[in-house]
Amino acid sequence: MKKILFIFIIVFSGSLYAQEWTPLCNGKNLKGWKKLNGNAEYKVKDGVITGISKVNTPNTFLVTEKNYGDFILEFDFKIDEGLNSGVQFRSKSLKKYNNGKVHGYQFEIDGNHSGGIYDEERRGWLYNLTANPNKINVLKKGEWNKARIEATGNSIRTWINGMACANLWDDMTPEGFIALQVHSIGNNKELNGKTVSWKDIRICTTNVAQYQTDSSAPEINAVANSISPTEAKDGWKLLWDGKTVNGWKGAKINTFPDKGWVIDNGLLKVLKSGGGESTNGGDIVTTRKYKNFILKAEFKIMPGANSGIKYFVDPGLNRGEGSAIGCEFQILDDEKHPDAKLGVKGNRTVGSLYDLIPAIKSKKFNINEFNTATIIVTNNHVEHWLNGIKVVEYERNNQMWNALVAYSKYKDWPDFGNAAEGHILLQDHGDEVWFKNVKIKEL
Repeated sequence: MKKILFIFIIVFSGSLYAQEWTPLCNGKNLKGWKKLNGNAEYKVKDGVITGISKVNTPNTFLVTEKNYGDFILEFDFKIDEGLNSGVQFRSKSLKKYNNGKVHGYQFEIDGNHSGGIYDEERRGWLYNLTANPNKINVLKKGEWNKARIEATGNSIRTWINGMACANLWDDMTPEGFIALQVHSIGNNKELNGKTVSWKDIRICTTNVAQYQTDSSAPEINAVANSISPTEAKDGWKLLWDGKTVNGWKGAKINTFPDKGWVIDNGLLKVLKSGGGESTNGGDIVTTRKYKNFILKAEFKIMPGANSGIKYFVDPGLNRGEGSAIGCEFQILDDEKHPDAKLGVKGNRTVGSLYDLIPAIKSKKFNINEFNTATIIVTNNHVEHWLNGIKVVEYERNNQMWNALVAYSKYKDWPDFGNAAEGHILLQDHGDEVWFKNVKIKEL
């Protein structure tokens, strides 16, 4: 009797689960959909929607007439070699925004990037899969692939063929339409007439949280100056709250500088003042010290700019001119600032431990975008990461470290870099630099 009851519960539950899924295509025609922006063709045959690339037309989207907020979306897709495509979700088309161009979240369909989350016509890549070290390229070229998107509140997660791809926390658009994309191919006649296809498109909008799947993909928090529930559970805290100067002061004064720094729309800005080292508002430091930690900060610099993030800082060491003393994650425009060619073997380039250890060259740094600096300190072991790439690794408090310091500009500072703890510093080097999402996890 118990066995029969158990089987009945499974069947009954499965039936309810099936009833909560709604197909988005009737398999016969495009009822419930409309075409926007471009002139590529969409057709339906045997339950399959096929988009056909066309030269000299912009991105073309097949858009649902209905909007969706929280949902689980599943579909199968297949794409010809050479094409780029995607599936929009929580997306919009508004005349007041870029003359009606479709914009919003996109599940990327493009080779190794497939399953990543791109923000069409807005912010660009939000989760480009370099943040997911567990990701294996499971895309089957020229064959059918199974995709899953879960969007619940600020949580957006994706899968391809059962492999967790993206795990994003973002709040920009809570609802919008779903759309199938045929990407522009410009005037490339070799790609003309190639296809991308979708089938078994279905959506669940009821009891969504009940059917959520655990994701092994690391989370990226795209909500500026915030801590997501996952980050909070993991021990992360904001080092700058995005609104006030709480927790910070001038490196050589007891208050926050009254000039040289401004808070502007969620950005902490160093104002341009002629390129001098700590000659305007001066450096700022945390009001408390830190020992073992992971520090993350996003920064953007103007062309030719110089700045830095320092740690193990002792503001009392240098009360004279210049910057406060500490180990420095160098922030620099290597192409236009002369400091990149000074020092020894490139140890003053972006990401380097300034004047001590050169960073491994990384193509990931972009002068025109926000970049992420990560500093990891575990007792005497220290690492610098730039945009997800480890660029510096070293040990301190040993003979080799002391010898390295002895041949640097820090040789006259007693026991430089060996302190058990210190303040964290953002540098004023007289150039315009923007900081946001400054957060820390103490270890």
